[in-house]
Amino acid sequence: MKWKRSERLVDITHHLLEHPHKLIPLTYFSDLYQSAKSSISEDLGIVKETFEEKGIGLLVTVPGAAGGVKYVPKLHVEAARAIIQELMEELGHSDRLLPGGYLFMTDILGNPSIMNRVGKVFATAFANEKIDVIMTVATKGIPIAHAIARHLNVPVVVVRRDSKVTEGSTVSINYVSGSSRRIQTMVLSKRSMKSGQRVLITDDFMKVGGTMNGMKNLLEEFDCSLAGVAVLVEAQHSNEQLVENYLSLVKLREVSEKQRTIALEEGNYFTNGGF
Repeated sequence: MKWKRSERLVDITHHLLEHPHKLIPLTYFSDLYQSAKSSISEDLGIVKETFEEKGIGLLVTVPGAAGGVKYVPKLHVEAARAIIQELMEELGHSDRLLPGGYLFMTDILGNPSIMNRVGKVFATAFANEKIDVIMTVATKGIPIAHAIARHLNVPVVVVRRDSKVTEGSTVSINYVSGSSRRIQTMVLSKRSMKSGQRVLITDDFMKVGGTMNGMKNLLEEFDCSLAGVAVLVEAQHSNEQLVENYLSLVKLREVSEKQRTIALEEGNYFTNGGF
């Protein structure tokens, strides 16, 4: 069947959006649509121009026999800032305040539209990094990890507090919680990661960074390296942060449980290399 150009453009766009960061040979599209490579190149040129103009992402062309085209999700600065501002508005409602200076975020973490956009913001920051795995700790970090992984096209591994029989053989470490200063345990299945992988760790909330630091230490047990740290909300804390290099979208500057007020500001996303 001979495809019309309009049909090819729709199908090519859909395929690229469904397979971010995957190198697709031009012969794949050429064979699929029974079209010459020159026609496919023209189609990709139209898609590339539209993606970049609308802030959807980049189309990277790799020349040579083993080359092809790769879609890299990437937002414009203005779009990323708008997403962060919307997130701050959602988090700023006084009824979200919980004892201990925490915020209720379960509804936001369960909102697929918000999480998809948050994932793309972080994926934009790490678009040029080699990342093999996203790591988070159960349970609230899981939606963020999957959102980022969707746009980077990599798997997710989940660290747990205790061992499950369904995990098989596991590796466990003890770490010091940054806020409570208590000794806690992290467990990860031995089959979760391979030696030498580069790992992006993420979580929904960070006070001092004890949990993040624990995940960093766990990477050493698997002979893996840290590719980056992504935090949805960080809390301003008088104590020294245990994690130095990280990206956060929102900073919880101050809360008053008595007056029921929440003071938020942009995180360090733009100042620490998000763009």
